[in-house]
Amino acid sequence: MSAPTTETAESSDSARASLEALRTEIAKAVVGQDPAVTGLVVALLCRGHVLLEGVPGVAKTLLVRALAASLELDTKRVQFTPDLMPGDITGSLVYDARTSEFSFQPGPVFTHLLLADEINRTPPKTQSALLEAMEERQVTVDGMPRSLPDPFLVAATQNPVEYEGTYPLPEAQLDRFLLKLTVPLPTRDDEINVLSRHAEGFNPRDLRAAGVRPVAGPADLEAARAAVAKTSVSPEIAGYIVDICRATRESPSLALGVSPRGATALLSTARAWAWLTGRDYVIPDDVKALALPTLRHRVQLRPEAEMEGVTADSVITAILAHVPVPR
Repeated sequence: MSAPTTETAESSDSARASLEALRTEIAKAVVGQDPAVTGLVVALLCRGHVLLEGVPGVAKTLLVRALAASLELDTKRVQFTPDLMPGDITGSLVYDARTSEFSFQPGPVFTHLLLADEINRTPPKTQSALLEAMEERQVTVDGMPRSLPDPFLVAATQNPVEYEGTYPLPEAQLDRFLLKLTVPLPTRDDEINVLSRHAEGFNPRDLRAAGVRPVAGPADLEAARAAVAKTSVSPEIAGYIVDICRATRESPSLALGVSPRGATALLSTARAWAWLTGRDYVIPDDVKALALPTLRHRVQLRPEAEMEGVTADSVITAILAHVPVPR
């Protein structure tokens, strides 16, 4: 492997510094959600999508809006409801009486960051409308494919405690999400900080007034993606990732283990994390750091294990503790 040129290294370092500045910028609007911010950045670097899980009121929507504002990207939000139709997301052909022709009116999916709020509240037919967009970066309307902007990220939210009137996402669609990030309730100190900001006049609907400014842009993201693609992965690390994923398929607590697509996802997220932490090669700690958010939604618990209180996270954590780590 040839050594990177000075110009390439400088471009990589500049892009890394810009993306690291996102945390500081987003923190002006969102308190105490650094892991979720990092996960969204990793997803952007890997051209992946994110499932955000958390109870209402923990700033999931604000987080995505603050990320878009800090990256100078367009964002749109769709509230998923039982009566939402596929065309409401992708767009549709509309008849123009003046020209006697049909013209395409783009739907909200034509944006950089799409917030799909409470995705499990809409029927499978509408959920599946996102599948082509997420996987192929295009939508097909009336037989004609239409490309989506780049970058393009779907951040879908779901409520982990309220299941009445919901439509659980099928495994095929869950597998399309690169990461599943949990957005927890804030600590006591963070919650006091939130209240103090609101008491001082903070308006979550006006991020510019909160001081959130673009600190990176599409060019930085493209340079970062190029650098991540050059991050090396040794055969030992590749074997480590495969061993972890194969162990999920053999776990007695799981009815469904991680597929080869999940293994490639873990490879991608570990490379992005390695680059973000300043290295051009992946180490086992990078794999461990991203294993839970990358794999937790790709496994399915057996009913008896679920009744005993076993969780996907606990199974994956146990597997990480038992799979031999390459030296």
